[in-house]
Amino acid sequence: MMKRLSRSRALVIPLGARPVSRARVRGDPAHAELRGVVNFYAERAGTLVLAELWGLPFDPAPCAANICAIHIHEGGSCGGGGAPFSGALGHYNPGGCAHPAHAGDMPPLFSSRGYAFSAFYTERFRAADVVGRTVIVHERRDDFTSQPAGDAGGRVGCGEIERAR
Repeated sequence: MMKRLSRSRALVIPLGARPVSRARVRGDPAHAELRGVVNFYAERAGTLVLAELWGLPFDPAPCAANICAIHIHEGGSCGGGGAPFSGALGHYNPGGCAHPAHAGDMPPLFSSRGYAFSAFYTERFRAADVVGRTVIVHERRDDFTSQPAGDAGGRVGCGEIERAR
C-alpha cells in the first residue's frame, strides 16, 4: 500500500515549524473509518490551524454539499456516557460570545470523497490555550446562525487536544 502524502506536513515541514498542540481525531462507532489530525501552530498574535481528515461523511450524489462542521469544544475528553463524545461538552467560548463568534468556531470541512484538508489563521485563541480541550467533527454543516451551536448535527469524530511532542 502506498503511503499517503500529508498536505499539512508538506506545507509546514519545509518551514521548520512544529505544532504547539495537536488533536488526533477518531470517529464514533458508526464512523469508525474517520481519522485525522488537527495541528495548532503559534503564529504572530494567533494560531495557524491545519486539519487533515479521512473517512468523513460523504454523499456521492452530484449535487451533495458534503460539508461537515468542525469546532473546538470546552471539555477535555472524547468519552462520556450517552451521546457520542459527550465529555467534549459545548463549544469553547471563553468570551461568552454568540455563535458563530465562539473562539472554538472554525471554518467548515469540505469532504471530497471523505477527505478534507483545511488551513486557516485565527486570533480567537492561542495554540497553547486549547490544550486540554477537544476537537469535534459534526455530521453536517454549521448554519452559522442557530444558537447555541449552529445546528450541525451529531458528533461523528473527536480528538483530545494535547501538547505536541
